[in-house]
Amino acid sequence: MSQQQEQVPAGESMMTPDAIGLLTADHRKAKSLFDEYEGLKSSGSPEEKFEIARQVCGELLIHMAVEEAIFYPAVRQHIRDDDLVNEAEAEHEGAKELIRQLGDIKPDDPIFDAKITVLTEQIDHHVQEEELTMFPKILLSGIDISALGKELRTAKNDMRTRLGLPPE
Repeated sequence: MSQQQEQVPAGESMMTPDAIGLLTADHRKAKSLFDEYEGLKSSGSPEEKFEIARQVCGELLIHMAVEEAIFYPAVRQHIRDDDLVNEAEAEHEGAKELIRQLGDIKPDDPIFDAKITVLTEQIDHHVQEEELTMFPKILLSGIDISALGKELRTAKNDMRTRLGLPPE
């Protein structure tokens, strides 16, 4: 390991991804956790399924919080497409409601799997909208996506630290 690499704090990379890279990485992480849950659906214990559900819901809540606080206001300012942002925020509200409902259901209840399936489908749709519609508009807007990425990463890691999670 070089001396320069040793000086980078744990959880920090040499280069912070831009806003789109950071949000896309979050999307892939959620997809991976949903896939892991799907693999446990028929053979996993309720405890195993609950742990994956807890992880994905936590990641989604952090992701949505930083999008709503930082990314969406920038989108509103730079691309001026209120319908696009309003729809994204409404999709967040639907996802948060499902997450709240999951908190009231035991993981061995068959409805738990159904709620995770619906959450997966909602998040898949939301990701498609962002990646295929919103992100290209942001790229064309002239916004500094590197600076926005740093702001998102800082907010995300601050939130993770407050929640007792390691920074990314």
